Amino acid sequence: MDNLKRVIVDFKKLTPEVLKLLVEKYPDGYDDLNIISFKNAQGERIEAVEVTTEDTKYLVKISAKLEKTMANYDEDDYEDFDDDDPDAIPDVDMEGVEGDEDDD
Repeated sequence: MDNLKRVIVDFKKLTPEVLKLLVEKYPDGYDDLNIISFKNAQGERIEAVEVTTEDTKYLVKISAKLEKTMANYDEDDYEDFDDDDPDAIPDVDMEGVEGDEDDD
């Protein structure tokens, strides 16, 4: 068994480091085979994709915003931010996107 710290990450807390790992691991996007489903402490069904660093296993919650951010990823957009800065990832405008279920 590994001794990795386990962290569940929502889009709002996504950092440039984790976003970069996601894009590297899933360069063409993720599919159903990559999705991990589980129930959180409130009994809600969560779907996430997994990425791992040297010491942490991240489960990143799936959302339309995550998919759009990964599709439009450009490493240069984050060069002025620290790798662990969750404020570096801007909120995504989902207006006009079909299938958006985020009510943020």
